[in-house]
Amino acid sequence: MAPPNAVDLSHKRVLDAMLLKQHGVEAGEVTGLLAYFVGKKMFACICNGGVGVRLPAADAANLQFSKEGVVPFQPKGMKSTREWVQINHENSADYERELDILLSSIAFVKASRS
Repeated sequence: MAPPNAVDLSHKRVLDAMLLKQHGVEAGEVTGLLAYFVGKKMFACICNGGVGVRLPAADAANLQFSKEGVVPFQPKGMKSTREWVQINHENSADYERELDILLSSIAFVKASRS
């Protein structure tokens, strides 16, 4: 596995500060991606210079049409799924504005069966 690049590490510092104080959230790695888990299930990860987030399919679709910088999440070129989107910010600190989305992802993944 290649070491994380400077952009990924910068994003991780911001996300760690926000997410690791949330009950039950843990940081880890999956297939070379810096990731965040709740109940051993991944709800977000850092990839492609952005942050992938799992949400209900309808919410993910709405975000792609209503929010700038949100695109289908395609980790390492893999096919996107309806429940995953990627939020892109050049400035890592801008992810602080996405706390509500990240908290929604945590709640969704906690409630999901898969």
